[in-house]
Amino acid sequence: MANISEKLMAVLRCPVTGSTLIQDGEELVSTVNGPAGVPLRYTIDEGIALLLRPEQITS
Repeated sequence: MANISEKLMAVLRCPVTGSTLIQDGEELVSTVNGPAGVPLRYTIDEGIALLLRPEQITS
């Protein structure tokens, strides 16, 4: 599991809500619910947080 440093976590923000993020395994989770009423989740890929808005993600 890739851990994001505390120093970096202190400055990262959710691109949708502007809220702080917490790490949950291989994801970062917003501390404020998004437009759908649930926290937004962002993948950590090889130690890099992919902070893309949900509409920017292509499958």
